[in-house]
Amino acid sequence: MSGGLNADRPAQSSRAYVTLVTNADYVLGARALVRSLSLSGTDADIVVLHTGAVRREELTSHAALGARLVRTELLPTSDAFNQRHSRKNQHEAAPFTKGEKPHFHTPLDNFAKLRLWQLVEYDSIVFIDADALVLQNCDLLFDYPQFCAAPNVYESLSDFHRMNSGVFTAKPSAEAFEAMLAALDQPDAFWRRTDQTFLQHYFPDWHGLPVFYNMLQYVWFNMPELWDWQDIKILHFQYEKPWQVPHPKVTQLAPLIDLWKCYAGDDHVPALQDLPSPGEHV
Repeated sequence: MSGGLNADRPAQSSRAYVTLVTNADYVLGARALVRSLSLSGTDADIVVLHTGAVRREELTSHAALGARLVRTELLPTSDAFNQRHSRKNQHEAAPFTKGEKPHFHTPLDNFAKLRLWQLVEYDSIVFIDADALVLQNCDLLFDYPQFCAAPNVYESLSDFHRMNSGVFTAKPSAEAFEAMLAALDQPDAFWRRTDQTFLQHYFPDWHGLPVFYNMLQYVWFNMPELWDWQDIKILHFQYEKPWQVPHPKVTQLAPLIDLWKCYAGDDHVPALQDLPSPGEHV
């Protein structure tokens, strides 16, 4: 495989769901995501793109669930770029005020998402963050154009102006990857929300997916009228992660955390119609 990517086996499809794992905590998240994808009935490849910070042995259970493991590294960005986007500098320059980012959040790692454009053995890719669950089959997204993403909705209607990069569609191309890398590491460039800000800048005419393809967990308590389990395709645990202990919002998000735990283990996963609505949760 070209571009410094090293896969454990050849591709089995022209389409793939791809997630990124850069540390041990996201190993936990990715395992639940991979299981949710396998239970969705997809016939696309499920790819775990992982950096050298994660040993392949740590992903054995992911492979057992059908995931294709692809080893990569962080982007070859400049020292100045890396310094600007260190956790300390990025969080000080653009603090998170709506929720808490866990201690393992490393802003610079996020840019490694761009590596998926190097997976040229695929015609179409759907990227999903490792802190998400696929609740219903989403294979129709492979027929969507590049670049599609859902708006970053979790507090108010004003959120519709911004995209969230936790789920998006892409068409791999070596030329596109090189062009994106050149556009990313410009002198004095600072991407406030890392890959998310960059991708919205790079694809200013991004196509909007329905919010149900990237339903952010804070909608549960901020905009409960928008929450309908039957509509939700992908549930995304932005900010706090469901495996965190202690979890600062465990009371507010208990039903969502419980659902994630079902996927993370080998437990029976409840049907969507059997899950409580925000109004039923006290």
